[in-house]
Amino acid sequence: MQLSKTEEELMNYLWKLDQAFMKDLLEAYPEPKPATTTVATLLKRMTDKGFVGYKTFGNSRQYFPLVKKKDYFSKHVNGLIKNFFNDSSSQFASFFTKETDLSKTELQELRAIIDNEIKNK
Repeated sequence: MQLSKTEEELMNYLWKLDQAFMKDLLEAYPEPKPATTTVATLLKRMTDKGFVGYKTFGNSRQYFPLVKKKDYFSKHVNGLIKNFFNDSSSQFASFFTKETDLSKTELQELRAIIDNEIKNK
């Protein structure tokens, strides 16, 4: 299951805060801040989708992520590779390195990461 763009934005604030009450989430947004009811609706949908959990403290809820950011984006990227690059990581890597305007230093850093992964396998 996937998050909408607005849900992803809220989820990013929750990942940063690790756990938060509604007021904390609203404070994390830049101006103009969304309505409390909007954030409440997003949290409800994200809870129903299994991305967010909460603990109840009286009338308040403290929300926390049930899915790690790394896991969510890993699944996202793997879906991108499957759907847009014929399930070919090398096609994705080729596109990524040619189309993202990486500097020579960034390409060398990428090469070092790849060389390290090859060495570890």
